[in-house]
Amino acid sequence: MAIEKAPRGEVLPLSTVQSAFLALLRIAIGWHFAYEGLAKVLDPGWSSAAYLKTASWIGSGMFHWMASDPAILRVVDLLNGWGLLLVGAGLMVGFLTRLAACGGVALLALYYMAHPALFTSPAEPVEGHYLIVNKNLVELFALVVVAVMPAGRLGLDGFFGGLLTRRRPAVQPAESESAAVRRQPLTRRQLLAGLVGLPFLGAFVMAVLKKRGYRSAEESQLATRVDAVSAPSMNSLTFQTLDDLKGKLPTAKINQVELSRVVIGGNLMNGFAHARDLIYVSKLIKAYHQDWRIFETLRLAEACGINAIVTNPILAPRIVEYWEKHGGKIQFVAQCKGRNRQEFLDTVKYSLDQGASAAYVQGAAADDYVRQGHFDWIAEGLELIRAGEIPAGIGGHYIETIRGCVENGFEPDFWMKTLHHLQYWSARTDDQHDNVWCEDPQETIEFMESLPQPWIAFKVLAAGALRPRDGFRYAFENGADLICVGMYDFQVVEDCNIALDVLNAKLQRDRPWRA
Repeated sequence: MAIEKAPRGEVLPLSTVQSAFLALLRIAIGWHFAYEGLAKVLDPGWSSAAYLKTASWIGSGMFHWMASDPAILRVVDLLNGWGLLLVGAGLMVGFLTRLAACGGVALLALYYMAHPALFTSPAEPVEGHYLIVNKNLVELFALVVVAVMPAGRLGLDGFFGGLLTRRRPAVQPAESESAAVRRQPLTRRQLLAGLVGLPFLGAFVMAVLKKRGYRSAEESQLATRVDAVSAPSMNSLTFQTLDDLKGKLPTAKINQVELSRVVIGGNLMNGFAHARDLIYVSKLIKAYHQDWRIFETLRLAEACGINAIVTNPILAPRIVEYWEKHGGKIQFVAQCKGRNRQEFLDTVKYSLDQGASAAYVQGAAADDYVRQGHFDWIAEGLELIRAGEIPAGIGGHYIETIRGCVENGFEPDFWMKTLHHLQYWSARTDDQHDNVWCEDPQETIEFMESLPQPWIAFKVLAAGALRPRDGFRYAFENGADLICVGMYDFQVVEDCNIALDVLNAKLQRDRPWRA
């Protein structure tokens, strides 16, 4: 079979299959660029500072200089985010394809220059560590192929090119046969093929909306007035599932016990609603949290990387059943309290017998013990917990509780202290009425900063008054090493994704991580 050869100086047109796969390559890379760009543009806490500061190869001095100047860094972040987004959109729809590909090559080259995969990889092959060739370099060369090939023919470039060709004379007398073929007007099928990238762009937009969730005008208006969302009726509800999970939560150690940076609070499962003056809510959540619902919530939490629950020991039998019958491994941190010394110590012993991984003097109890001067009870409780060879902590709703324990020489393995700001509509520190939990957040932040022990912040959402993104960031930026958050089963994935976004962003944090 004879092999077709192109005339000297000319290139044979691509086959339909070749054009289709070239378009798919272009669209896939475009999707990746657009997602990376949009994630950066929509995240107000994202910054390239850490990436630039750790640059270690060609141009590292320039990258360090960019990171050192806040004004220049803002411009770099803006250009980076929007550059990725525009390059990705251009590649997906095949518009100004060569220009978009060249822009992508330039960005990837800068990324590789800042963090090349040279000879610093581990001895054993590990995902993400490479020898010279890494993902940036592979994608760079793929974009070079897109740039030098007619990758935009199945795209808007081909569509608009076809429209222009229709307005030109079909064939000039002096043209060669191959040139005449190239000048033939595109058929209707070819023109439609030029729009092939648009469905992918539409799918991308829908995926982004699903990931972030829709927000109505009513929600936007309500959010500017009060920090809550309500409606007389809802026709449909969409909750994030494990398919939407962005990753697993990081962990930290308190002594020998490894805990996730976010631990789940057990109040909702125990029926302690803290619902202010909504007196029916405690009964409602008790009815909601049947055993199977508790097990499902714990299963979801573990799948997201949450490996501990902070709870009153009355929930311990359900947790033990979850371990034995459902194969669960979640740890529990026991809240130990009592109306008198013996009741308090009995709670500690019961928690140890039920397999608690850590225990602490519960916040309200510690508040009362410090107020009444029962420091000897706290000392006995810590000693008994440590005799069980698990971390022992002290909690408190009031900073006076923590300060009193410090002044009396207590050095627990960790602290539990409320933390949230007071910028929500129902915060009234004159008379709590079950609606405020950290009377002086700034005093709490300043005092806790000096303590060398890990700090688990709780009530970070002011018992449901604050949005998670706001409450999580406030707690982590102001010194908390871990946070305890009550969650319904349908909130677990969403809260974990929010926590991941906050922890992966640039945190304005002064207190060193203590865990």
